[in-house]
Amino acid sequence: MVRGKTSSVTSVARILIVDDDRSIRRTLEKFLGGEGYQVATAQDAPGAVAAADAADLMLLDLGLPGGSGFDVLTALADRPRPPTIVVVTARDDMQSTVKAIQLGAYEYLVKPVDIDRLRLVVKQALDSRDTRDQLEAFVTRTAEGRLVGDILGKSAAIRDVWKQIGAVSTTRAPVLITGESGTGKELVARAIHFSSADRDRPFVAVNCTALAPGVLESELFGHVKGAFTGAIADRPGRFELAGKGTLLLDEIAEIPLDLQAKLLRVVQERTFERVGDARPMALEARIIAATHRDLAAMVARGTFREDLYYRLRVVEIALPALRERPSDIPILVEGLLAKLNRDLGKDVRYVTPAALARLAAYAWPGNVRELENMLTRAVVLAKADVIDETLLPIGAAAPGDPAALGAEADAEGALPTLRELERRHIVRVLAHTDWNKRRTCAILDISRPTLDRKIEEYGLSRGEPA
Repeated sequence: MVRGKTSSVTSVARILIVDDDRSIRRTLEKFLGGEGYQVATAQDAPGAVAAADAADLMLLDLGLPGGSGFDVLTALADRPRPPTIVVVTARDDMQSTVKAIQLGAYEYLVKPVDIDRLRLVVKQALDSRDTRDQLEAFVTRTAEGRLVGDILGKSAAIRDVWKQIGAVSTTRAPVLITGESGTGKELVARAIHFSSADRDRPFVAVNCTALAPGVLESELFGHVKGAFTGAIADRPGRFELAGKGTLLLDEIAEIPLDLQAKLLRVVQERTFERVGDARPMALEARIIAATHRDLAAMVARGTFREDLYYRLRVVEIALPALRERPSDIPILVEGLLAKLNRDLGKDVRYVTPAALARLAAYAWPGNVRELENMLTRAVVLAKADVIDETLLPIGAAAPGDPAALGAEADAEGALPTLRELERRHIVRVLAHTDWNKRRTCAILDISRPTLDRKIEEYGLSRGEPA
């Protein structure tokens, strides 16, 4: 099938443009006709549904007379070979993006559309028409309000995450979520679960760093009475509690090698046994794993099993660091302030331009979690409904910038050792959290015992100078 002027096959791809704006219809019709496609148009939802069978590709607006673009997607979902659908809309939010992908949209473009981007997407959509069933989506009508809406932003990177959530939520394939600490890996796992057909079943999360290896095995698999000292009764594990829902293995890289071997068998055979019991039990839950570590590098070093890595990484969603999407910071600040006001009973509504500039200039090593912690402090301390730069104890230079590194040098210009940099950073974070060890551990991404050991090792106390 010809997809454009340069194709050598005889038939011409048929494109249906659906938009209630006459000028947009005419502009797209002229452009795509000039690209060699056969073009038709419709201006409302009923017209789109009626003309769909004659089209290979539909460019679909969401806001239409006679029904929404979502209604069109739903109406076409059960047809044996509907057109490939590219949404072209002014709506730029997570829920619309996820819902459109769930309903079978191939791509989601936000107006005004870059013409070169449109040309590429149209070609890719038509070229992949034979595999479009891979993106057939479960039609979610009741879970929309339960979607995790805290995955905020407008950047291309975060839009790609929304699209991936929409695609993987239609399957039960294992998913590996990667990204630095604080980027929102558990939020993405929850969004996948609550966007899926299993959203009314359990979502069970286990943090693999929070438990000692022996305890972790019992937590995952459960145990029977008498399996070990202290096992005074049968106890189900997380695999069992998850039922037919979703099990999130957070920080999967921290599981020791011997337990990795047992986990591999569970993933492969979909069965497990409680500790101390030989009777197999069926694993019915979907497994999502998450980590901030480079698992491929760990496989190369021999600290993570290669076979388990590939079993878990059927689909990988890589979350961008906050410093890679600075344009999302104002949106995140607005969303987080609304949440914090609800949680804390405050009414802080404004952030001064100087404060926002300071937030945008910082590199956020703790990512969105660190941003939320800093805004929490600012909201608590704010005496009015405004946050200014005095409530944000961060410098304008981003950590890792030459200016920031130079600031660490001593009076003679010598750079500090790695050990000294670690001590200074721990001191700063402790001061930032007012010695709240739980929040400090979250920002530093270390356990409470590790933090206590570091405090003792460096002899730290309140008021310690950095």
